[in-house]
Amino acid sequence: MSPDPLMWQTRAVDSENSDRGAAKVNRVVTVADFLRNSALNDPERIALIEVESGERISYSALDSRVSATAAALLEGGLIPSRSGDRVAILMENSIEFAVSYFGIVRAGLVPIPLNPDYTSFEITEILELSEAKMLLVSAKCAELGAGSVPDSCPAMLCEEITSARESIRKLVKESIRNLTRKADFPVGFPQIAPDDLGLLLFTSASDGSPKGVMLTHANLVSNVSALLDLRNPPIVSAEDTVLAVLPLFHVYGLNTVLTMAIAAGASVVILDRFDAVDSLNVISREHVTTVAGAPAMYLMWSRVPFVATAMRPIRLLSSGGAPLPVEVFNRFEELTGMRIFEGYGMTETSPVIASTVVDSRARSGCVGVPIPGTAIRIVADSGEDTESGDPGEIWVKGPGVFLGYWPDRDGGPDSQGWFGTGDIGYQDEAGALHLVDRRRELIIVNGFNVFPREVEVALEELDDIAEAAVLGRPDSETGEGVSALVVLAPGSSATVEFISEAVAKSLARFKCPTQIRIVSNLPRSATGKIAKGRLREVYGEIIEQV
Repeated sequence: MSPDPLMWQTRAVDSENSDRGAAKVNRVVTVADFLRNSALNDPERIALIEVESGERISYSALDSRVSATAAALLEGGLIPSRSGDRVAILMENSIEFAVSYFGIVRAGLVPIPLNPDYTSFEITEILELSEAKMLLVSAKCAELGAGSVPDSCPAMLCEEITSARESIRKLVKESIRNLTRKADFPVGFPQIAPDDLGLLLFTSASDGSPKGVMLTHANLVSNVSALLDLRNPPIVSAEDTVLAVLPLFHVYGLNTVLTMAIAAGASVVILDRFDAVDSLNVISREHVTTVAGAPAMYLMWSRVPFVATAMRPIRLLSSGGAPLPVEVFNRFEELTGMRIFEGYGMTETSPVIASTVVDSRARSGCVGVPIPGTAIRIVADSGEDTESGDPGEIWVKGPGVFLGYWPDRDGGPDSQGWFGTGDIGYQDEAGALHLVDRRRELIIVNGFNVFPREVEVALEELDDIAEAAVLGRPDSETGEGVSALVVLAPGSSATVEFISEAVAKSLARFKCPTQIRIVSNLPRSATGKIAKGRLREVYGEIIEQV
């Protein structure tokens, strides 16, 4: 049964410079409890380093700012409950984002991180759909936020957004002064249950409309804990310095990078935007030891002449968000001598499902075995499990699987706890998972199934191809045809005819692209994944040409 939202549990809040009387919080219910433990274990350890401003903040100071923010939000009239008032965050990667996120959680409210690259229309749509009560913005995003507040929800921000932002900051500053004057200043924070709603993340539905993924505190904590239990090698430890350049509004950057590093007591170097050269300089200067990246990052790093030198401090590299091309894996190992551990997950699973770190074997074309506590099935169209090695839809079950989609929990796991991911894959004899494609991207040519990823891999194995995106198009003779957009490797002058002949050597005839277009670049999502949904928007006319 959910606790009464007005029955708050009182906790002692430490000052920025003192941990007198602090009692270690052994039980972790929320991600904010990870922060509290790390602050008590090593209060003077640097928690966050913001590259753009140069600001560095210790665990003790960060924990105090988070408590002050939580107190300010509650004093401002927001109400915690089992589903909690929703508070949206519109900020770039920054210390301010981290303080806001953990503060919202500690207050028993529900954070909704938003993409700063969204349009005003997209932001307004999410705010209205979620019935958010407040939008916290950074100075950089103030103008966008001001134009996004729905007229139908005037209580969300009092008057202008800048005024509301300053009022929150004033409350936070006043709370910090109170905490500093008195180390045991009592602040009432709500008693939070593990199955309370802890995070609401919006992704795109198949029709392009936003859908909210409902993740509980237990979902988020269990995923981080399972990954921290891996010790050979450890994904992150208290001695590490972690690069956080993946967007924090995305579950990968938020839970698998920021929260996991905070839980381990590591230092986090925050970069707002990815630039191949600048990020390598930061890695070298800050002695970064672990990097969680996306395939596009490794591709761009491999083109920088001093990548091997810059990567010397690194002990572990990981990749997720999209399949890591075999060519990129091999090229990066050739340049740096380092292998990239690859993982697989999705927003609905908090996010990690499997990783090659689990069985300690970084290898190309494989995303490893399920993390502890998580199980997978490979299901055929008949609904039965496939034979070993045969592809089918990946179904997942475990403590990280979400409640369902906002607000009614539609589309969540079945009565047995299983959730169909919509991804196609197979397990090898060792139980390791290999991704094939997305079910919804399946192309059917003359009744034969063509998985776009299989064609993309064949194209990317050609020396002349840097990357490729494959999708179907209507064909009067075959039902559907295979179209490919390719980006040439630097220095290549390959023609469409050459590419067509070369790829035909490794694919069955019905799988071969009947249309190939050479383009300068491919649209990407915030995590660097090729944005398949935008291909027709960007290249629609040439895709439809025959």
